[in-house]
Amino acid sequence: MERKKDQFFGSLYLNKATKWEVQMEKRLVNFLLVEDNQDHAELVRLAFKVNNIGNSITHVENGEEALRYIKKQNEYTKAPTPDVVLLDLNLPGISGLEVLKRVKEDSSLSSIPVVVLTTSEAERDRAEAYEYRANSYLVKPLDFEQFRKLVSDLKIYWGIWNVGVGDLAK
Repeated sequence: MERKKDQFFGSLYLNKATKWEVQMEKRLVNFLLVEDNQDHAELVRLAFKVNNIGNSITHVENGEEALRYIKKQNEYTKAPTPDVVLLDLNLPGISGLEVLKRVKEDSSLSSIPVVVLTTSEAERDRAEAYEYRANSYLVKPLDFEQFRKLVSDLKIYWGIWNVGVGDLAK
């Protein structure tokens, strides 16, 4: 099917038979997981593996390390820019909310999507996360199958459906 620029509508294309067709081009996404709990980090990795998600996932354990990674400082000067940050709120040292605030206040970093992935269901945490411009707030399910589904849906949304800055030019 020939796709002309004027036939493009988000992730939908109008084909010659005038039927809508969803463009399901896979792209690899560089995830940065900011999680101090090793068990939770391993669950995320396992869910990626079970879902056959071939994306890159880099794990850092605290807010200071996350900021060095995102800003490409010290040992992370050659690190890839994350496409999506998965951010726990309850971190030692610099909190997840403070990491979120600093990323979104920095004009060179603010376009990086930050998804809060936490156990906190507190309304105050959700309100602050959105006040600091979180792109999404997800509460970690207790059941692994639900958690696996959540991670699968994250991949589908961020890896297929979401059109990021610069994606339309490709």
